[in-house]
Amino acid sequence: MVRILLFFLALLTAGPAFAIRPVAEWWAKPDTLGLKYRQLEITTADQVKLVAWLIEPSAEATDQHTTVVVAGGDAYNMSSNIYTAWALADAGYRSLLFDYRGFGHSQAFAIDPQRLYYEEFATDLQAALGEARHLRPRDRAGILGLSMGAIVGSEVAARAKPDFLITEGYAGNLPGIVAYQKAANNKTVTLPAAAAAYPRVAARVRCPWLLIAGTQDKNTPLADSSAVVQAARRRQRRQLLAVDCGHLGAQEKLTEKFFAEGYVRAISRFLAGGNA
Repeated sequence: MVRILLFFLALLTAGPAFAIRPVAEWWAKPDTLGLKYRQLEITTADQVKLVAWLIEPSAEATDQHTTVVVAGGDAYNMSSNIYTAWALADAGYRSLLFDYRGFGHSQAFAIDPQRLYYEEFATDLQAALGEARHLRPRDRAGILGLSMGAIVGSEVAARAKPDFLITEGYAGNLPGIVAYQKAANNKTVTLPAAAAAYPRVAARVRCPWLLIAGTQDKNTPLADSSAVVQAARRRQRRQLLAVDCGHLGAQEKLTEKFFAEGYVRAISRFLAGGNA
């Protein structure tokens, strides 16, 4: 019963904001769900201090020798992704959750609440990926980017060459998000100057890339992810997993006996070289 109540609390704190809304306090820690973890401090290339959790596979699972660096969305903090880490641990994956600068317990950073994302968040993710590689140098290390995390995840994948990239709620058209938020919610959202170069990022991602997209997602529509798959060149392995849900609803939709069980199984098939 406690886990069920915590699950619904996690859903309340995990929804998309589409303009940055960090929260300082964690609603829970990994050991709340019985997960074995250790807390880390990561220093970025520009000397910013980040707080992270390295969460171990479940003792009952076969170790996949793979670390999944989870790049979260634009709201709350890394504690919103504890249930994702739980599902990954049950399948034998390590996960590294981290707070972007200005989020959770990481170093303070001035944030405009109307901004869609900051380029500095890609610097944070790249540092987290580097830490995962340092801690487990013989294991695979890749990125699971959720919503805003899919934006910075694709940017980091284009330059840091992770072993894989998985995105849910990938935004292929950043001005389209700005226009949709204004039309649907009368909400002003701004972009960083570097967003002008973003349309060229996807073509530079060379690692295997699984794009998970909701068929009912109006913010980051299925067409955005589909276009990335269709544009794949020779030796670019890309797959699309379309799920009947809205924005960031795939984990809940693919819940079976346990949370996100089908979601993680699709990831496992993809990482094994098959079809998600």
